[in-house]
Amino acid sequence: MLRELTLGQYYPADSIVHLLDPRTKLFGTMVFIASLFIADNIWGYLIATAVLAAVIRLTQVPVRFILRGLKAIVILLLISVSFNLFLTPGEAIFQLWIFKITKEGVRLASFMAVRLIYLVIGSSLMTLTTTPNQLTDGLEKGLGCLKAVKIPVHEIAMMMSIALRFIPILVEETDKIMKAQMARGADFETGNLIQKAKAMVPLLVPLFISAFRRATDLAMAMEARCYRGGEGRTKMKPLRYSQRDHDAYMIFALYFVVMIASRVYL
Repeated sequence: MLRELTLGQYYPADSIVHLLDPRTKLFGTMVFIASLFIADNIWGYLIATAVLAAVIRLTQVPVRFILRGLKAIVILLLISVSFNLFLTPGEAIFQLWIFKITKEGVRLASFMAVRLIYLVIGSSLMTLTTTPNQLTDGLEKGLGCLKAVKIPVHEIAMMMSIALRFIPILVEETDKIMKAQMARGADFETGNLIQKAKAMVPLLVPLFISAFRRATDLAMAMEARCYRGGEGRTKMKPLRYSQRDHDAYMIFALYFVVMIASRVYL
């Protein structure tokens, strides 16, 4: 399951989405996430589905590769759906002992499941089509106005980029450690909750040591290259908007207006 995580990975392809400015993709991702919380009916989610399917088609990233990342949130998805399904008051359609399923609960649980799945897919599309360097530059440039209030934008963008870059590295490291421990007789699958928690100790300790070692190596490498933050630094490839970025902003604005209209009038 650890290898199924796609968030933080980059999928190289020659698509129009890959060629967009990272600021455009960041803005589009935020608009899409906001629209999911605006939608409260089937029409809103149908519009979001159509837009998401079109973007996936444009990215040229295999659908199977994108859907692989959903395996990592199965437990969270089940918990969220169960809570909304059984704890939402309303008109009962099924009841067994203390468990009651209501019509409102089914509706809310369905929307919550779709919202969570689309959140993961939408966020994954941004990282799959944007390299860590581009993401750092886009965050720093897009949040540049916050420098006026003494917010260290460059450092924040750098930390977020490093965190995203380390996700697939730590996942691969976890998989290697888990296989090594299983070869020595460790069992991570059987037993009750307490036994499973104890079985994770031989996995977590070397993982933390490896993570701290990698962080130390990265800090020493940055220090050896005289890294002193973003003040006075220049870009080898400065970000510039093109016509396709302006077109994308217009499409995002139109999509957001349509989503608001679907909530108000439908």
